[in-house]
Amino acid sequence: MRFETLAVHAGGEPDAETGAIAPPIHLATTFRHGPAGERIAGFEYVREGNPTQDRLETALAALEQGEAALAFGSGMAAMSALLESLPNGSRVLIPRDCYTGLRVLALEFLPLRGIEAVAVDTGDAAAVAAALGGNVRAVWLETPSNPQLQVADIAAIATLTRAHGALLFCDNTFATPALQQPLGLGADVVMHSTTKYFGGHSDVMGGALVFAHKADLYEQIAHRRHVTGGVLSPFNAWLTLRGLRSLPARMSWHCANARRVAEFLATHAQVRAVNYPGLPDHPGHAVATRQMRDFGAMLSFHVAGGREAALAVAGQLKLIHNATSLGGCESLIEHRASVEGPNPFSPQDLLRLSVGIEHADDLIADLDQALRAAAQPS
Repeated sequence: MRFETLAVHAGGEPDAETGAIAPPIHLATTFRHGPAGERIAGFEYVREGNPTQDRLETALAALEQGEAALAFGSGMAAMSALLESLPNGSRVLIPRDCYTGLRVLALEFLPLRGIEAVAVDTGDAAAVAAALGGNVRAVWLETPSNPQLQVADIAAIATLTRAHGALLFCDNTFATPALQQPLGLGADVVMHSTTKYFGGHSDVMGGALVFAHKADLYEQIAHRRHVTGGVLSPFNAWLTLRGLRSLPARMSWHCANARRVAEFLATHAQVRAVNYPGLPDHPGHAVATRQMRDFGAMLSFHVAGGREAALAVAGQLKLIHNATSLGGCESLIEHRASVEGPNPFSPQDLLRLSVGIEHADDLIADLDQALRAAAQPS
């Protein structure tokens, strides 16, 4: 079955009781059981599982070609559950360029669990190989990375982690399984912030882990989720499941727009550089071409003139909103260094752009007027 067909039908079987084509939503927090706790219909309490969440997890596993999935209340909840499952004394390699939440988790919270995180250039497989000594139990990839769109060679790094006896985790939020399927390239677990492209409309929060194998690690994290309670609400599970049906169509339009916007920015006099894997001069273009079906809708660019020029451009935009997050129908821009806390990692001249599904001509016109206006002497 082709991916586009699978996205429409996975987890979307007609309701057995009513024949409804749209999946029903089960809002119950508790389910009737027998006098000795017998689970009459397979469910007991919403924190452990519910029918709507089951449908979503079935769909997510199918789309990522995994054996099982677990849904969480947010991407950070999913990420935390996975990384904190590593044994005390473990080391985990994370990308130098990565989502701020991962960096904060690595610096402030994982050490409390006795887990050391080491930042490496995951765009360089040789650098990963050199860092794999000692008690490295896992490597975390983010490809393309947030916000500088660096590309990691998933298959090459999977070969390295297998030889070392380490696990390979991959954040696939930017690409989605519509464009990239890390489990098929050797990853053990894929993480998603389903808030982004899976939801697709900037109105539902969630996260997920998809496992190549339904084995001990899956069982361990399922138990952790049950006890610690980082579950997804039934309503958010239902909204995310609905978003999956249009994912391939939306990603196709997102990608087409992003390609045009990136090409425009790459030739603009007020732009110093563009980070987008679809551009032939991107350092990761060859790897991205090999492991992705398309190059995604996320890009970032460096404004000539530094921080103040970048802020001026962001302030001049009329159609594109200044806002956190990504993956919705509307285009969003953000000066990442300003929102990364007291010790920002992102360059001060960098703006991250989530390209939506508006008409590309309108997005280009808005960017052009903002870049020109910001370049005018005050």
